[in-house]
Amino acid sequence: MRLVIADCSVDYAGRLTAHLPKARRLLMLKGDGSILIHSETGSYKPLNWMNPPCNYSTHEPDEEQLGNGVKEIWRVSQAKTADILWIQIFEIHTDIDHELGKDPGLIKDGVEAHLQELMAAQIEIIGAGAKLVRREYMTPIGPVDILAKDSNGQSVAIEIKRRGEIDGVEQLTRYLELMNRDDALKPVRGIFAAQEIKPQARTLAEDRGIECLILDYEQLREASIDPDSLFG
Repeated sequence: MRLVIADCSVDYAGRLTAHLPKARRLLMLKGDGSILIHSETGSYKPLNWMNPPCNYSTHEPDEEQLGNGVKEIWRVSQAKTADILWIQIFEIHTDIDHELGKDPGLIKDGVEAHLQELMAAQIEIIGAGAKLVRREYMTPIGPVDILAKDSNGQSVAIEIKRRGEIDGVEQLTRYLELMNRDDALKPVRGIFAAQEIKPQARTLAEDRGIECLILDYEQLREASIDPDSLFG
């Protein structure tokens, strides 16, 4: 990755046109061929950018541009479209080139597998007296995340998502239909658990008699360290 802090102006031509007047900015030229142009403000969002694959070249300014103080011109074009960034460099203050290497990618905290593990360990979150039967209970069409028994001994199928949407409700509905054909399990009620449940998903779930449960990941995690904190 190359990081350049420079006084520059930027002109974009393509599906629309845009102009950034001369100012000091951070130019990021990434190994994947993309370029991002940042200012001091604006959080993570660049002022302008070009997605890969890109073609990059440098050009000498003409006499008029030289007279205006331009020392170098960058041309960045999108290889699959007609989009072009013209960057006029007036002065470079910092120019760093460093190989970052292959990135392993973002490892998200609180993914569904971890939510399942935490909820199974604290199954009474669905009601006092609840007992875990097993995680990943296999049905003919795949595993439901958790099978439990409530205080009345009724089977409870729990499907866990980070974000609860209609597809998740449909998935649990199919599990429940098959599980309720099993004489050893029926009647089986369903719980749709997620950190966030979309209004449409909640409406569909409640219409089908499925309970919705919002999971507080931080609370579950803290309770896994101190088991008394959830109910004490």
